Amino acid sequence: MSHYRVGILTSGGDCPGLNAVLWAAATSATTLGWEMLGFCDGYEGLLCPVRYRLLDQQNTNGIMALGGTIIGTTNKGRFVAKVGAGDVARIPDEIISETKETLEGLGVSALICIGGDGSLSTAQQLFEAGIPVVGVPKTIDNDLSATAVTFGFNSAVACVSDALDRLHTTAVSHRRVMVVEVMGRHTGWIALHGGLAGGANMILLPEVPFSYDKVVDFINKHFDNGARAAIVVVAEGAFPKDGGIVSKASGHPGEVKMGGIGNQVADYIGKHTQHETRCVVLGHLQRGGPPTTLDRILGMRFGVGAIKLIQEKKFGHMVSYQNYEIGSVPIPEAVGQLKRVEPTSQMLEAARTIGISFGD
Repeated sequence: MSHYRVGILTSGGDCPGLNAVLWAAATSATTLGWEMLGFCDGYEGLLCPVRYRLLDQQNTNGIMALGGTIIGTTNKGRFVAKVGAGDVARIPDEIISETKETLEGLGVSALICIGGDGSLSTAQQLFEAGIPVVGVPKTIDNDLSATAVTFGFNSAVACVSDALDRLHTTAVSHRRVMVVEVMGRHTGWIALHGGLAGGANMILLPEVPFSYDKVVDFINKHFDNGARAAIVVVAEGAFPKDGGIVSKASGHPGEVKMGGIGNQVADYIGKHTQHETRCVVLGHLQRGGPPTTLDRILGMRFGVGAIKLIQEKKFGHMVSYQNYEIGSVPIPEAVGQLKRVEPTSQMLEAARTIGISFGD
């Protein structure tokens, strides 16, 4: 497989660790004598005007410590194949045909697609159309059941934990309730891990519908017991038992933009208790900044794993991480089922034991 040329792209939301994947994949390819083209701005770089740059060991050296992605990404455009949880849109035939022409014209023999469930759903459709594709999972939500952990998750949790450490001190100074909204559309992994690491008193998850009355009762008892402050972590997809998920129109057909539940919870606590309440929405802070050491290493291992899949001609597969080892699974298995927080899990049981409330 000498003089082999492969393509690589990053699609969907950015996260820390993407550049570690690019560096490891480019370095592995260079070592094998291959060429690697990085397509710019996700799948859109495959379409006219085609945009790419050569990636090799030399020009990717040092990028592992950088957040984001040096080749750009997008979760919009002509390739969007996921229009909601479990809903997949078909990519138009003309888009797939143009993609094939681009790859054939550039002599690209395999394509590495780095992305979450939506981006990997797109990759699967390209594979079904005859394009040799391998996938690399990317989601800070850590919600893919086919892999134990995804890079970017640890960095997002570290961001939440750091924010809670800072909010504790100002909350105690003013005897306030601080409500912190974090990412997590359909799963509460960031809220759970970040809340535990940052010493939250209450954590509201999409998997555990909460009661506003129980939220208020907990806050009142918490202060009655002598506390000077309360920290409430809310996943953006959390919702009350008698209500739905809070969202707003995104401006893009079929796409729902989460957000707003943190302010609703804060308003309710402020109106129904005697305690001053503030809301902080961490938003894209969780996606930015340099990756943690864990995410750098995980991203590196995923990048090497992607090249190995190409060597083995295991197209239509995604790199996975289970039991501390890198392996692979067919892409449909990877996107077929969300990995959600189990309400009866050992971690939630431990959290309840130390007095953390989940609003239920």
